[in-house]
Amino acid sequence: MKLGVIVPQGWTGEYDDWEPQRAWARTVEVARQAERIGAESIWLFDHFHTVPKPTDELTFESFTALSALAALTERVRLGHVVLCNGFRNPALTAKMASTLDTISGGRFELGIGAGWKKDEWKAYGYGFPETKVRLAMLHDALEVVTRMLEPGRSTHATYDGEHHSVNDARNLPKPIQESGMPVMVGGNGPKVTWRLAARYADELNLDGMSPEEVREALPTIRARCEEIGRDPDSLAVSVHVWWGTAEWSGAGEPRRELLAAYDELGVSRVIGLLQASAESDDALEQLAVDARAAGVEL
Repeated sequence: MKLGVIVPQGWTGEYDDWEPQRAWARTVEVARQAERIGAESIWLFDHFHTVPKPTDELTFESFTALSALAALTERVRLGHVVLCNGFRNPALTAKMASTLDTISGGRFELGIGAGWKKDEWKAYGYGFPETKVRLAMLHDALEVVTRMLEPGRSTHATYDGEHHSVNDARNLPKPIQESGMPVMVGGNGPKVTWRLAARYADELNLDGMSPEEVREALPTIRARCEEIGRDPDSLAVSVHVWWGTAEWSGAGEPRRELLAAYDELGVSRVIGLLQASAESDDALEQLAVDARAAGVEL
């Protein structure tokens, strides 16, 4: 199992009362520290306002920030956990993703989901369609994105969906990763989201699920792959651990046991934010100690 570090960007209040330039400098420091301790990847949330309620505090936009971090790091893989499909036209998302893959030297992974935070949608003028519509939008988006990312200089994308369409769309540069850019679908919905992951994704990211919840989910996830004749072992399953989870946020044996439990289940990687990393280097140093003790690859 591998370790992904969500670097501070302000969304969870870790930069309340900070000046923007100071906050950005710290984001860069934490990203570089994550690389030094051996983390496999660094991640950002895709949100506009603080959580749980919007406040007049900063939150860095995720694609802009991750592009900058790509140029300021060397080894770690990079991604969003996860992009809100409703915030960007999916053809533009694919174009941005391909460009970021070039900037990073082939380190970008495209994480995407249907989106859920109503206040952001409404505030930024996106409306807020009901869940089944947002999931239908995600289906169309995955059709568009995967077609746009197909290799081949002369490969153009055409798709006519209910919510998203492209017509002979060119996307150059293509991703530079030899095996293609990994696509990760995020969400806990067994009926629709997991079926979309089985059909379109390399990885399914489960949001905030405990080891026991993951254990209960795995048979259904495997079944979603088998429904379409896909080898279930070809779909990686990762977990986003919420920053407020006590076992995650505190150093020591409880965190080691948590990581070991995920590893035992075959989780491909754990991705999480330590809010304390905004204030102290000790947070990630202690995480590295616990991760190694739990058998995580660093």
